[in-house]
Amino acid sequence: MSRSIPGSLVSRVLRTVDRVSPPAVAEAHCDIPCGIYDPHLMQIAALTVVRMNQLIDGLEPPVEGSHTADHVRYHNSLTRYILVKEEHAELVKREARIIWGDYFKPEHVEKYPDLHATVWNIMKLAGKNRQEVNAAAADELLAATHRFAEIFWDSKGAKSSKQPSRQAVGGEIVLPS
Repeated sequence: MSRSIPGSLVSRVLRTVDRVSPPAVAEAHCDIPCGIYDPHLMQIAALTVVRMNQLIDGLEPPVEGSHTADHVRYHNSLTRYILVKEEHAELVKREARIIWGDYFKPEHVEKYPDLHATVWNIMKLAGKNRQEVNAAAADELLAATHRFAEIFWDSKGAKSSKQPSRQAVGGEIVLPS
C-alpha cells in the first residue's frame, strides 16, 4: 500500500513563495515576456525593400549574344534582390503585427484613431512590395512605417524625429529624441 505524501518539499516551497510574492501578469511581444518593443527593425526592413528596388532598377541586363556567365550573374543578382525584397517586406508585416497586437492597448486606439488604418496600410503595402518591383510602393511602405513609429514613440511619451538613415539606400528613420 502506498502512502500519500502531503506534498513534496519543492511544492511546499513554491506555494510559500507564491503566497509571499504572488506572480504578476506580464505581457510582451515574445510571450516570455521581455517587454521590449521598438519599430526600428520594421523601418530598417522597409529601407531594405527600398534598397532592393534601387538595386533591381540599376541592374543592366546582359546584351544579346553575350557570354552565358553574364546571363547567370544577372539572373543570380535579380533573384537574390527579389528574395531579399520579399523577405524584408514580410518582416515589416511581422514587426507591425507584433507591436500592434501585443503592445498597443484600447487606450492607444482611442488616442491614435488612425492606428488600425496605419497598420492595415502597412500590411497592404508590404504585400504589394512582395508582388511587384515598384519603387513608389516601397517609398509608401517606408512612409507608413514612419507614421507607425511616430505613434509608437508618442505612446511611450517620447518625442520623435526623422533622422538620416546613414545607409546606402539613403532615406530616413524615425527615432526617439
